[in-house]
Amino acid sequence: MEFGRLDQLLDQAVLHVARAVEVNHTKIMRYRREHADLLMVAGRGWNSGVVGAATFPTDFRSPPGRAFLTAEPVVLADTGDASGFVISPVLKEHGIVSLANVPVLIDGGAWGVLEADSTGARDFSTDTIQFMMTAAAIISIGIKFRSDAGQDAAAVAGEIARAQTRDILLREMQHRVKNNFQVILSAISIQQRRYRNTDVERALNHVASRINAMSLAHDQLATRDEAQVVDIANYLRVLCASIQQQAENVEIEIEADDVRLPIDRAVSVGLIVNELITNSIKHAFDEGGGRVHVRLSSGVGYGEARLVIADNGHGIQTPRPGGTGLKLVEALVRHVGGLLDQESSSSGTSTTLIFPIV
Repeated sequence: MEFGRLDQLLDQAVLHVARAVEVNHTKIMRYRREHADLLMVAGRGWNSGVVGAATFPTDFRSPPGRAFLTAEPVVLADTGDASGFVISPVLKEHGIVSLANVPVLIDGGAWGVLEADSTGARDFSTDTIQFMMTAAAIISIGIKFRSDAGQDAAAVAGEIARAQTRDILLREMQHRVKNNFQVILSAISIQQRRYRNTDVERALNHVASRINAMSLAHDQLATRDEAQVVDIANYLRVLCASIQQQAENVEIEIEADDVRLPIDRAVSVGLIVNELITNSIKHAFDEGGGRVHVRLSSGVGYGEARLVIADNGHGIQTPRPGGTGLKLVEALVRHVGGLLDQESSSSGTSTTLIFPIV
């Protein structure tokens, strides 16, 4: 494959993989940190309008999401009997029966996912997965080639400014942190496969969601006034979008003012939001679903912010004061120096966190 434009390379890649693996449907998905999802940027065999528009979740229940998070191949021989996974409507619409995902890695970290999809029952062999891994490696070389070429051109045009240097160092740190999170999530995935128990799987999924919340915070890290801070408004939007991908019949709405915090406090705020929304999704609604509203307001009191997570569920029926989730939230509230208040009735539950931002 020639190193021309990136979109041409990706189009050629999905074509060659489809021919070699002998399937009619292939796709390459790129991770978008601003949305915390995987966007289909190239594909073969899909209906008009799907490539460039279809997105896929980055969580353990999504086959490509799990491949992205763990940096390991994920194979499903039968999408109709895929315990622990949720199959995308796009795949159902095209009658996909079997699939194989491999991560596209750049310097050890996942850039995206390469997937082969079959409309007939297919047991993807070890040789097939190895071929796909090799194809993914070639794709990553092409992507990195363009990135390096762009950096060289910038160097020729002029000396890299100090701010750009800081940004490069920050991105390198984010990359290394992302790799570490992938190692942890890979270990969790292995444990899930080893222990086929509903309670264990549920607990591990919960742990994975917390790790993902921390990973997303590092994705939003930026440099401002010589300090590394997180844009909390954007972080919460991305986090809520990630949780929304896993929620059935539950709508998550968010309004957020401009607030920035150091990474350690930002992670704590994100984990609090993740815990409270997840708890609402699990316990607040019946089969009809409902709505969770997140509101972050700045300028409250003397250098404080107010964070409200409210649902329109049926309220807390049986309080569990000793629950691990509540203990975690209480510890995180102490870490950010905040105050927590919760009100619950038959029309819903509202939790308010007041915390300093200066």
